[in-house]
Amino acid sequence: MSEQAVQIAYLVAGVLFVLALRWLSSPPTARRGVAAGEIGFLVAVVATLLRSEVVTYEWILIGLFAGSAIGVPLGLLVPMTAMPQRIALSHAFGALAAALVGIAEFYLRTPHLSKVTMTAIGVEVVLGALTFTGSLMAAGKLQEVLPQRPITWRGQNFVNLSILAAALALVGVLVADPSQTALFPVVIVLSLAFGVLLIIPIGGADMPTVISLLNSYAGLSGAAMGFAIDNKILIVAGALDGASGLLLSIIMSRAMNRSFRNVLFGAFGKVQAQAAEGVDGAVQTAEPDEAAELLKMARLVIIVPGYGMAVAQAQYMVRQLSDALGEKGVEVKFAIHPVAGRMPGHMNVLLAEANVGYDQLFDMDQINPEFPRADVAIVVGANDVVNPAAKNTPGSPIYGMPVLNVDQAQTVMVIKRSMAPGFAGIDNELFVNPKTMMIFGDAKAVVGALVEELTRSRASL
Repeated sequence: MSEQAVQIAYLVAGVLFVLALRWLSSPPTARRGVAAGEIGFLVAVVATLLRSEVVTYEWILIGLFAGSAIGVPLGLLVPMTAMPQRIALSHAFGALAAALVGIAEFYLRTPHLSKVTMTAIGVEVVLGALTFTGSLMAAGKLQEVLPQRPITWRGQNFVNLSILAAALALVGVLVADPSQTALFPVVIVLSLAFGVLLIIPIGGADMPTVISLLNSYAGLSGAAMGFAIDNKILIVAGALDGASGLLLSIIMSRAMNRSFRNVLFGAFGKVQAQAAEGVDGAVQTAEPDEAAELLKMARLVIIVPGYGMAVAQAQYMVRQLSDALGEKGVEVKFAIHPVAGRMPGHMNVLLAEANVGYDQLFDMDQINPEFPRADVAIVVGANDVVNPAAKNTPGSPIYGMPVLNVDQAQTVMVIKRSMAPGFAGIDNELFVNPKTMMIFGDAKAVVGALVEELTRSRASL
């Protein structure tokens, strides 16, 4: 395949990548966006394999089969509840691949490296290595193999930034004199260590932002790899990935009313003094049959899904509840908070899997004005994203974070296993609100009981 044909194929692939991101921004066109991205990558990979510089396909085929043997089971067997940590692992191994390419390029081409190429390799290896270990730490926290609470110590920010500064300084030395090969392993070790130390002080509440930020780092590492090996499609794909991940991180941070600096160095998710003190007020409990009676008389019901729904795999039962209410003439809407769950769009994906219509899903800005006219708001496993302390308690660690205004509904039903606090480590003022009914139990079982009560009442008519 001629070099001109390869570059044309890369151009087509780049256009498809841009279209994929555009279409992925809207639920109705998301499937088209996924297809465009897949076709774009297929075009890019085939064009690369047909370049004249490829002299043997043996190792490529070995890698293809090994990757497929790992990737296919991961895609088919990993449940949706574990998708955030699966994505974190994808970031880890993608970043590791970029770092390994940079390491190979360094040792193969030293000492004949230009300053530009050495800079690209340095950025590629530093970002790839720290993203690799950082993503492993994030996956460990999400899987609860590692403590989800921040691990902090005195002077940690100074130590962390000193390690990063040392790695970048050594890269600068290598740019000036690539023959100093003994410094390169030190850069790798420092970058790997920084990735670990960067993530372990971050609490579970910030994991959605961390996942998108690590995605950005992996993309930027890929773009640097493109500069290092002079591959234009890698530059385009990496830049798009890095930019979109960064923009998503900004959106997630705004959704929590926090800055990047606070996310990375603020140890959000640490148990605060307020958590120990608790909140004042009596908790009102109810059984599913009592809750069903209220739902029968409702005109508008807003359902707020959270991570508890994902853990219980209750999305299908929630869809059945929506259908049962709809058959009774009740209007049902779903309120989606930007950081609900463990990754951006977690709730959207789960509800789409259960075939909940896109026209029923509303983001926070759209749905918040609707709560005052809602007869019932049903909170299924959500916690921090519905906590009124974000609006009412200046001393709270989540104060200023935009939340769903479920407390403005006429009645609030909270389906939860216990009164345990969320990832922010504080008790929820909503649970002791006089309008709130706590329905304790597994989300799937409780919602199933509600559906049964509603269905029974319909059959008796």
